[in-house]
Amino acid sequence: MFPFRGVDFMEIDAFLNDEEKLVRQAVREFVDREVVPHIEAWYHDGVFPLHLVPALGGLGLLGANLTGYGCAEMSNVQYGLIMQELERADSGLRSFVSVQSALVMYPIYTFGSDEQKQRWLPMLQQGKAIGCFGLTEPDFGSNPAAMRTHAVKDGASYVLNGEKTWITNGSIADVALVWARTPEGIRGFLVEKGTAGFTVKDIKGKMSLRASVTSSLSLADVRVPAANMLPGATGLRAALDCLTQARYGIGWGAVGAAMACYNEALEYAKVRRQFGDKPIASHQLVQAQFAEMITEITKAQLLALHTGRLKDQGRADYAHISMLKRNNVKVALDIARTARDILGANGIADEYPIFRHMCNLESVFTYEGTHNIHTLIIGERATGIAAFQ
Repeated sequence: MFPFRGVDFMEIDAFLNDEEKLVRQAVREFVDREVVPHIEAWYHDGVFPLHLVPALGGLGLLGANLTGYGCAEMSNVQYGLIMQELERADSGLRSFVSVQSALVMYPIYTFGSDEQKQRWLPMLQQGKAIGCFGLTEPDFGSNPAAMRTHAVKDGASYVLNGEKTWITNGSIADVALVWARTPEGIRGFLVEKGTAGFTVKDIKGKMSLRASVTSSLSLADVRVPAANMLPGATGLRAALDCLTQARYGIGWGAVGAAMACYNEALEYAKVRRQFGDKPIASHQLVQAQFAEMITEITKAQLLALHTGRLKDQGRADYAHISMLKRNNVKVALDIARTARDILGANGIADEYPIFRHMCNLESVFTYEGTHNIHTLIIGERATGIAAFQ
């Protein structure tokens, strides 16, 4: 693995202020010191670096763009740069922070009661508690409106039954935000670890996101207090609003993975010699690959930055963020594949990070809304006609 030198062909750094650069540099140094030297081993062993969670909290990276409760109150651009640097190391690490921040802390912050906020947000921010987001079901991924998990009111409690799967952080979570159908519509419930009838099983045999915990949740007559229901989250729109927050971070994170693959391939091509003892970087076809990669990275960087500025102004909506997620993940996956090609057979070896990023991005391409679902969201915005059939 070669040292990361940064990727900024069009001087996009000129559009970042000093605070944004400082946040990026702090996370970059943390990642290079604490993650990069160990990530291949964690990925190989299928281990999430749980010991890093308190440090992530101490750096202010959990719920970074939220206000109060110990949160860092960063801008959305700063938050995006955090996601970029985390995913430059590994998508699994960014997934953890993204779920904790956007899919657990954000909904409690936005839809929760004062009691729920006071209890959970400080612990989640510090990394003293971990959360997960239970929406996807075994039979319903892209169509969450058809969920079968249901909750029935029984006195001062709700009784939940159902299954959730492909849940990041599942078995390490102290609290799960579970979405369930009620007679009044879809609602979110905070289900604590150890609640009777609530069981969690990790998904094994993954070829992607191996340095990340992915689980299935089972709820069999799980009784939770009515006070555990998020009072402000009514209907599926609330769950989708949470996904919009997570997709925003993914759009930035994918840039980090693309930058890592590009940097590795570039440094490799400068020292790998073939055909007359020339570096392969001197060959026209290889230079064409680099020209394509750096152009797409630059476009992805600009799309992420502009979306972040819009979000900080309160002007970014779900369709904007669908374009960000759709474009940048596709670009990152294409770049990972091109970078693997440049390294030849070495591209599949874990001495280099490219194949790991490529495998991870196959999952990122699918989760938090598949590429095709985001295509339809953008298509609906462009035409005014929904085509979700």
